[in-house]
Amino acid sequence: MPKMKSNRGAAKTFRKTASGKVKRNKAFKSHILTKKSTKTKRGLRQATLVSEADLKRVKTMIQ
Repeated sequence: MPKMKSNRGAAKTFRKTASGKVKRNKAFKSHILTKKSTKTKRGLRQATLVSEADLKRVKTMIQ
């Protein structure tokens, strides 16, 4: 049986950390930024971890 292919969209979106967790960027940062406060936009710059509920599914996609 051949190897599974990784999901290329997911592989470009998520990054694995050294401890095995998965990092992601936050949403809502691409357009319609005038109505968002500076504090909100500053918070959206910070990467965060994928939640435990989605972790298994994301790890399977990025392998």
